[in-house]
Amino acid sequence: MAEISFHNVTKRYGQTVAVDNASFTVADNEFFCLFGPPLSGKTTMLRLILGLERPDEGEILIDGRRVNEVSPARRNIAMVFQNLALFPHMTAEQNVRFPLVERGEAEAVIGARLKDAAAKLHIGHVLHKMPAQLSGGERQRVAIARALVRDPVAFLMDDPISALDARLREETRVELKRIQREAGRTLIYVTHDQEEAMSVADRMAILERGAIRQIGRPVDIYDHPASAYVAQLLGAPAMNILPVAMVQGGGGVIRLEGLAPAGTAEIGIRPEDIRVGAHDGHGAVAKVWEVEPLGGTTVVTLDVGGRMLRALMRGQPDIRVATAVTLSVDLGRAHFFGAGGQALRRA
Repeated sequence: MAEISFHNVTKRYGQTVAVDNASFTVADNEFFCLFGPPLSGKTTMLRLILGLERPDEGEILIDGRRVNEVSPARRNIAMVFQNLALFPHMTAEQNVRFPLVERGEAEAVIGARLKDAAAKLHIGHVLHKMPAQLSGGERQRVAIARALVRDPVAFLMDDPISALDARLREETRVELKRIQREAGRTLIYVTHDQEEAMSVADRMAILERGAIRQIGRPVDIYDHPASAYVAQLLGAPAMNILPVAMVQGGGGVIRLEGLAPAGTAEIGIRPEDIRVGAHDGHGAVAKVWEVEPLGGTTVVTLDVGGRMLRALMRGQPDIRVATAVTLSVDLGRAHFFGAGGQALRRA
């Protein structure tokens, strides 16, 4: 078990700053997610924790002990890579056993840990197969089992299920959460999939070009984003960001029931918070551009003065393309951002 901390860590590659003065602490037995777009520094942070890279500045601590100069082998941290990195000439069982064999563990210990990991991951029936004979989901579970048998102080996972189809990803992330809880180990997970990050993480860090923009519980970040950048990363469809003039005042095209705080430059509206109504002959008009029925919800794309907005509505409302509608949002559901993109308090 391990608490992992970054204290003002910076990592550069030439002129590129991959990690920019990052500070955070992952609690013991926490499922912590590093989330951001490509090239935001997620994988570099994992490599720094694992010991494959050394920071140019700052300290990395595992259970309060500085590990900047400690080798990867002595950190006792297990890594599941994005490409899974299974040995193609070994069976699934041999892959899972490999780290224990290399460590010189007794056969009784290897057998017990193999049996336990196979049961947790439901792979007992495929242990005799070669990696090429396994499905994507089976290969992913074998890679996790290989990490699990080591009994590490923490697990690091670099987007290990991105290659799976949508349904299998959904099933697997539920399994990952269960496995982490049962193993009682710290897990740091990298992903660029916001739905995945929000569904599994106890807490998450939002990254931008190597810098941490916000840390917190997924629901707290979703409801109270620190900036327009963070706000648009979480949510599907993404938050609509509009100049304040389009929402408030005589020329506004969305009726805001209340006043925005002083200093507001932009207003953010979640698609699920936009109310779409039939045009009553008064006020500004939006035009329905596209309707996407998704079963339980419907995504409606709206042309608002040449700007496209998206609304998320329950069920399958009777809304047709090219019809005129009115839009409104409750003040309590809107988000307000200053000229620099920082979040402002609601009025």
